[in-house]
Amino acid sequence: MAKVKVYNMSANEVGQIELSDDLFAVEYNEALIHEVLVAYNANQRQGTKSALTRSEVRGHAKKPWRQKGTGRARHGSTKGPQWTGGGVVFAPKPRDFSKKVNKQKRRYALLSALSTKLAQNEVTVIDNFAFEAPKTKQAKAFVDAFKFTGKTVVINAENDKNIKLATANLPCLSVQEASDVNIYDILSNKNVVLTQSAIKSIEEAYAE
Repeated sequence: MAKVKVYNMSANEVGQIELSDDLFAVEYNEALIHEVLVAYNANQRQGTKSALTRSEVRGHAKKPWRQKGTGRARHGSTKGPQWTGGGVVFAPKPRDFSKKVNKQKRRYALLSALSTKLAQNEVTVIDNFAFEAPKTKQAKAFVDAFKFTGKTVVINAENDKNIKLATANLPCLSVQEASDVNIYDILSNKNVVLTQSAIKSIEEAYAE
């Protein structure tokens, strides 16, 4: 088991914690991580985009003028795509973009990503993450104390109203509950901060 330092929110070391090798020493699997990440992004798509084809727009199919003799281009209908208010060529229609990935794959990909972050020294463990008041200044002080560069995600067991309000205006900092954490949260942020309670939740949820 790997021993990792535990800090408080002021970046002062307050102890150590042992991380299970079954969860935080998983072999890196790029192909699997890619598969799960692509599926996650696909599942976020609403697929509600829609436009009308020439058969669906309002109007009629009457020929606007005779074929020859007018000096103008030939047209068979004012519902064609070349007309203002006409239909769209190959119009997008609602569709389902979702991809199915089984639970075991999602579990292994998440743990593989977490293990890789830990191996790259991009995981920080803190004892607790909470704010006395919903102040952005306090959240900014937390980021400055650790001198984080790049985007940071804090994974906590539970997030109260003060946490959500204090971090809402910091684009470099996001907070996610351990029960909802996914591979996109891990890979889209340079720094991953885990609270001790979040580690316990992950161990309970993902331990075999």
